[in-house]
Amino acid sequence: MALSPTAAQRRVIDAADAVTGRLKGTQAQLAALVRRGLAFRHPRPPHDHFLTPAGHRIRESPAGPEAPKTAEPAAPVAVGGVFAARVGGEEAVPGDAGPARLREVRSAWQGLLELRRMTRSDGSTERPCGWERAHLVRAAALALEAAGHRPAGPDGDDGYRVRATPQPDAVAVYEPDGAALRDCAATLERVGWQVGEHTEPRTRARYLLASPRKV
Repeated sequence: MALSPTAAQRRVIDAADAVTGRLKGTQAQLAALVRRGLAFRHPRPPHDHFLTPAGHRIRESPAGPEAPKTAEPAAPVAVGGVFAARVGGEEAVPGDAGPARLREVRSAWQGLLELRRMTRSDGSTERPCGWERAHLVRAAALALEAAGHRPAGPDGDDGYRVRATPQPDAVAVYEPDGAALRDCAATLERVGWQVGEHTEPRTRARYLLASPRKV
């Protein structure tokens, strides 16, 4: 269970990077935050420390004695089970369009770029990594949401929808607005996906077929 930080630890939390949650402090302070469930240590060099979701909530709340009442997993929101990008068509969740959601999306995208860097011998972040190839729908949806595209709601209103396809290395992206569909294509191409626009034979609806670029 996450515990309330001391005044000194609160100052470290308040000074964390607003987007990534990266922390700076003494090793003793950082280790104490990890023990309290408010930070985690990245497993790869340089082993920086980052806020957990509980730590982010402490940072966003007024200074005081209250602490989160539930335990939080000490894992980055970038590619673990804590965070899920909006694929389109989900039920609305209160607050999912607010600043907390925006922070989570940005943190997840920065974490994914860091995963790309760490898993490439040249440190490049221009092409999708192995995790993205194994989680095509979530990876494409994260790229779109992080770029500011709006996912469709449960009633099928305007917005993108990312869906699996029979092809093992490709996803389909639907967006009823033609201009928005082309914007989605530009976003995916910019972050390392190959994209082609197609028409469904039965409905004549336009959609994108996107796959991670290999070279």
